[in-house]
Amino acid sequence: MTEISGPGGLRAGATAVVIEAYAFACMRCGHGWEQSYEIEHHVDADGRTFVLYVADGRIVPSPLNRPACRSCDGHLVRILRPGRVASARDAARRARRAPAAGPVGAPWAPERSAPLP
Repeated sequence: MTEISGPGGLRAGATAVVIEAYAFACMRCGHGWEQSYEIEHHVDADGRTFVLYVADGRIVPSPLNRPACRSCDGHLVRILRPGRVASARDAARRARRAPAAGPVGAPWAPERSAPLP
């Protein structure tokens, strides 16, 4: 998901602000989470462009460079489209509500062999 903020969404010194959202899944502990980032585009005094990632009002490192799990601090993290963690949680909740399938009971009868002609 990408949204570009208009002139009202710019912060001091930012030339543009892009909003990106990502879902993350830790391959070490299984923890999943989602986060939105405001990506502020800036130009330094030498005319070089750079970006700042802002999450929950704080400047944070890029989530694309060596993301860390919020639960176990592991770095084996898969980055997914936004909404993937929420949809997996919903599917898990639906699966827990469904009754467990089991074997169907059938009376046992020994096989009878047919007489040979």
